Amino acid sequence: MTAAELLAASGRFTIAPGLTDREVADLEAEFAFTFAPDHREFLKAGLPTGIGWPDWRGGDRPSLRSALAGPVEGVLFDVAENDFWYEGWGSPLGDRVSTARAGLMIAPRMIPLYAHRYLPAVIPGHPVLSIYQSDVLCYGVDISDWVNREFGLGEPANRRVRPTVPFWSALAS
Repeated sequence: MTAAELLAASGRFTIAPGLTDREVADLEAEFAFTFAPDHREFLKAGLPTGIGWPDWRGGDRPSLRSALAGPVEGVLFDVAENDFWYEGWGSPLGDRVSTARAGLMIAPRMIPLYAHRYLPAVIPGHPVLSIYQSDVLCYGVDISDWVNREFGLGEPANRRVRPTVPFWSALAS
């Protein structure tokens, strides 16, 4: 079973009809990103709704914008308030938050999957990452493995995959 089928079969989640190609294209245009192919297929197979799930079809655009900005804003919070610094940004001289923001602008965009679980835009087959400020964990080798780890549905993956997305994988523990 696919991840979307597992969620639907569990009866624990409300699954709306999947996003259409037109809806996907409109979202990508509106928010200036491209879903990774596996994320796109997951959302097209059935759209999980309710607490924790991004409201891709609804009218709550401020919540979507907040979820999309969450990873960057969380890291910037840690730079400003918790003395976090990523050595790839160079020496922490001058305005640390501005330097960090510039560095984050070239990091791959992270797209919300559920709560603070994310997949990178564009990159297929990437592990699901849990991102909370500068705390980044690998939460599943793919969407199906994540569904198993997060919700106890299906089978765990029998392989290990290390995140490879620039910047975010350097923070993964």
